[in-house]
Amino acid sequence: MAIVPIADLCDENARHLASGEVRVLHPVFQIYGKATTFSGPVVTLRLHDDNVLLRELLLTKGEGRVIVIDGGGSMRCALLGGKLTQLAKNMGWAGIVINGCIRDVDEINACDIGVRALASHPVRPGKKRIGEKSVTVYVGGTFVQEGEWLYADKDGILISKFELSN
Repeated sequence: MAIVPIADLCDENARHLASGEVRVLHPVFQIYGKATTFSGPVVTLRLHDDNVLLRELLLTKGEGRVIVIDGGGSMRCALLGGKLTQLAKNMGWAGIVINGCIRDVDEINACDIGVRALASHPVRPGKKRIGEKSVTVYVGGTFVQEGEWLYADKDGILISKFELSN
């Protein structure tokens, strides 16, 4: 989906940036996946070195939504790999933003979906179903709530309390 460039959205929404209704995530995320531009309503997860809840969520229809995962910035393992990324694409998710790591970088980069993460890490996560869904998460220097809107391109990532004009 083509969206207005993030820089233009910032310019057009300066008042909402000042009020906090629109926020810019810190520029700490690496760009993965073929879709360098993506947007959609947010679904949230908080995971601790475990991705069972992510797999369960990816088995549901994405309907153009974006998953925002607070992985606590963990550098101990990857929360997302190539198989789950392909599943996300197949189920209609627009993108995934992870405050944590991914693995299978070449597989993810070959998939037509947007992924942002802090880094890559070769170790797989635990499978104990540790985490929470549909909770407020802290990612990229801001709190993100389920139902907010996320917009991402090569310039950065915006979170908005409401849908912005595309």
